[in-house]
Amino acid sequence: MAPETSTRWALVLGASSGFGEACSLALARAGWNVFGVHLDRKATQANADRIVAEISGLGRKAEFFNVNAADDEKRAEVIAAISTACGQAPPESRVGVLLHSLAFGTLKPFVAPERGGSISKAQLEMTSDVMAHSLVYWAQDLIYADLLSPGSRIFAMTSAGDHIVWPAYGAVSAAKAALESHVRQLAVELAPRGVAVNALRAGVTDTPALRKIPGNEEMIERVGRMHPAGRLTRPEDVAGALVALCSPGAGWISGNVIGVDGGEDVAGGR
Repeated sequence: MAPETSTRWALVLGASSGFGEACSLALARAGWNVFGVHLDRKATQANADRIVAEISGLGRKAEFFNVNAADDEKRAEVIAAISTACGQAPPESRVGVLLHSLAFGTLKPFVAPERGGSISKAQLEMTSDVMAHSLVYWAQDLIYADLLSPGSRIFAMTSAGDHIVWPAYGAVSAAKAALESHVRQLAVELAPRGVAVNALRAGVTDTPALRKIPGNEEMIERVGRMHPAGRLTRPEDVAGALVALCSPGAGWISGNVIGVDGGEDVAGGR
C-alpha cells in the first residue's frame, strides 16, 4: 500500500528561486513535504519565506535551511535535521525525492585578453564542486544515514551547455558534463536499491541564474524567435515533468538526460 501523501518528503537543493522554487511548490501540490536548502542574503530571504508559507498553505510541511549546500559541515547539519524530522519514520516515509538545482559558479573565459580576466584553478574547481560533485555527496549522506526511501528518485538540473559553447560558460559547461556523468554512475550503482537517477535538461529559461550569463538578453531574444512553440521554457514546465517522473509507473526511467525544452534543442537554433 502506498504511504499517505502527507508522509512523503522531498529534498530540494536550491529551493528558493528558479527551478528549485517551481519544483518545491509542484511537489507540495502533489502531496510531498519539502526540505529546502538555499543560500539567501537578507535582501532575498523574503522569497524563501514566501515559498515556505505557500507550501504550508497547501497543507504540507516545509523545513528550509539557509546554508551553503556545498559546505561539508552545513550539509552534515542538514542531514542531522532531516534525520530528526523523519529518520524514525517507516522507510517509505523518509526522503523519496532529491533534486539538485544548484546554480553557483564562475562565469569567466578560459583565455581572456589579459591573464587577470581568465578563470583560475580555484574558480574551476569550485564551479565543478558546487554544480556537479555535490550531488554525489548529498546522495551518499542520505543513503548512509538511511534516509533515502526505497524507490526514490534523484534529479539533477543540467543545460544545453553540456554540448553547446556559450561565452564565459566554460566552467559551468564542464560542471554540467561532469554532473551528467555522475547521474549515469549513480543510476547504475543505485539500481539495486530501486533508486532512479536522471538529469533534466531544461531549455533556455528566464531565471536569476540565466540573467547572470553574459549575453543572456541576446540568448533570450534568439530562442524566443526560433523556438518551435514560440516561447521560452518556464520553470513550471520543468516542475511538471519532475512530478510526472515521480509517479509510480516511472521508476524504470533511469540514467538519462531528459530534455524538457519543448523541442528547442532539436530545432537547433541557439
